[in-house]
Amino acid sequence: MNREAELSCRCGAVHGRVTDMASNVANRIVCYCRDCQAFAHQLKRADLLDAHGGSDIVAVAPAAISFDRGREHIRGVRLSDKGLHRFYASCCNTPLGNVARPSIPFVGVPAQAFAATGPGGIDALLGPVRGRVYGQHAVGTPPEGSTSLQPTLLARIIWRIATWGLRGSGKPNPFFDSQTQQPLYALLVLSSAERDALRPLCGPRTA
Repeated sequence: MNREAELSCRCGAVHGRVTDMASNVANRIVCYCRDCQAFAHQLKRADLLDAHGGSDIVAVAPAAISFDRGREHIRGVRLSDKGLHRFYASCCNTPLGNVARPSIPFVGVPAQAFAATGPGGIDALLGPVRGRVYGQHAVGTPPEGSTSLQPTLLARIIWRIATWGLRGSGKPNPFFDSQTQQPLYALLVLSSAERDALRPLCGPRTA
């Protein structure tokens, strides 16, 4: 795995980097949960979902991420007042990172946000998909293994979060102020009516 990688929105206005990939990136998964699907539909970027409504997500240590261009375009969305903070580039509605809360040293970065230009593309940069989760919400037939508990994958995630916490890799967080723990970017919280309007676009339903 490369030691450093570029991040970029689809149009290139927002640009950043992930440093020390070998230590700070892990557990590439595809998530079929309704909230990830709803977020893509909120952005009108269903083209980023796979055929079953899956989002390709990579776990990254917050301190490894930095943006050097286009921060004025970054915005955030929460599907509810207790939902994940989901940040994106408003210039072209490219998702950039999901954060549960700033105290947890973990950012879920969509694979499409990585600028993979070398041989082998995204797979060579990030490695293979290691698991598929929340298949009960998939569009059409759930992909194999996506509806069952995956203890090995869960253990890897917990171990990485614990390691990043001990190393102090949770700060600075690219999306939150280190002192106030408040979002650095404008954040929209959807109403229940707005969220419910997105649900029919998501699974579970036939393809």
